[in-house]
Parts: sequence; C-alpha cells; structure tokens
Amino acid sequence: MTSRRSPGRVALVTGGSRGIGADVATALAGAGHQVAIAYVRNQAAADQVAAATGCLALRADITEPTGVEALFGDVRAHFGSDVQILVNCAGLLADALVGEMTADQWRDVLDVNLTAPFLCGSRAAAGMAAARWGRIVNIGSAAGVLGSMGQANYAAAKAGLIGLTRSLARELAPTTTCNLVMPGPVDTGMIAHLSGKRRRQLADMIPCKRFGTVAEVAAAVAFLCSEEAAFITGAVLPVDGGMSMGH
Repeated sequence: MTSRRSPGRVALVTGGSRGIGADVATALAGAGHQVAIAYVRNQAAADQVAAATGCLALRADITEPTGVEALFGDVRAHFGSDVQILVNCAGLLADALVGEMTADQWRDVLDVNLTAPFLCGSRAAAGMAAARWGRIVNIGSAAGVLGSMGQANYAAAKAGLIGLTRSLARELAPTTTCNLVMPGPVDTGMIAHLSGKRRRQLADMIPCKRFGTVAEVAAAVAFLCSEEAAFITGAVLPVDGGMSMGH
C-alpha cells in the first residue's frame, strides 16, 4: 500500500515539554508538520524540545478560556494558519484516597485533564470545520476504564475524556476526526516516584509484563493524525500491553 504523506499541517501539542507530549511533538515534526507545544511552568524543558525539533514553545494556561484563546492566536500569528492537528497531552496528578482528597486536588486534576481538552477541542473545532480537515487526539489512561486506587480525581477525568472524545467525534464528523489513545503505565516522570516493589506489581498486572514507552504511545498518536486514519473516529485505542482487555 502506498503511504499518503500528509502535507505539512499546523499542529498543537499541549503538555509538549516532557513525557508523552515531547515524543508526540517530535513524531509530528518528523512527519513534516509545523508544531507548537504548550507548557505551563518548565520553560527550560520546553525550550529543549523546541531546539531539538524546530517546534514553537508557548507558555499558556489552558484551563481558562482566555489562556486558550491567546494560545491559539499565537499559533495562528506564527504559522499563518489555524490549528489543524490538536493533541491534548497535558496531565496532572494529585493523588489521595477519596476520604482524604481535598476539593482543590479534585478540581485541579479535573481542570487540567478534562476541562483543558474541552476548551482546546472546542476552540480548534471551528478552524478545522472551516478547513474541512482536522485531527484531535486526546491522551487518556487505562485508569479511566479500570479505576485507580488513590486516583479517583484522575480516573474520573480520564473516564470523562472518553465521553468527550466520542461526543466530539459525532459532532465534528465527517471532516474532522477525534480519537483517544489510552496508555497503560508508561515509563515517564509521572511514575518515577513509585518504589521498585510497586513498579514490579504494576508490571505484573500487564500481560506484556512491562511498562510502555513514550515512543510507542507517540507512534499511535502520529498514526491517528495521519491521512491514513481518515476513517477512524470516536476510537479508544489502548496502548497498554493488554492491561485493559475486556473493558
């Protein structure tokens, strides 16, 4: 089969300064796209990704409509085009058992993991509809279908993200696709705090008996952003070594 290489599109990756987001930005830039990454605090890491990939690094608060509007305006001003590919990678953990979780912990995690994809997705949709082409990919988590002890806020946000993805897929078809990539445990900084014993326990829960890599997740995202994925929308694609089979 002949691959249909996409013309260079304008892509925005939130949370693109580290972890999965950084590898997604690298993969999209390697596919010929013009890529902007959004970050909140770690400018040094964002600048490093930008220097290595040729991406544009932009600081933005994507949990507020004004921050999202400014971010999309900056992308258009720099590239001369609206965002055509949106990948929502930004994530936040604030773990606690439900009985000990504060309202702020709940709210902060929902804001970053669910409200921000809603705001960015709704802002991107108009430009994609006008261009009659668009790709939105949300980064979910196996916690969104399995639950996760001590992470009720995170699991609830990722479960909500599945509903948001499928609703957007219905609303934006046929010109724009919206899909969700659902990683299991991935060897990133978000799990670096786990003890060796806990890491082994998690690995044993995965049929493939190992954690995933950011490159494996980024490859799935890059495919869903490609021309070849035009007939895939509303999908929840597990990249979890079989962890969520049956759910």
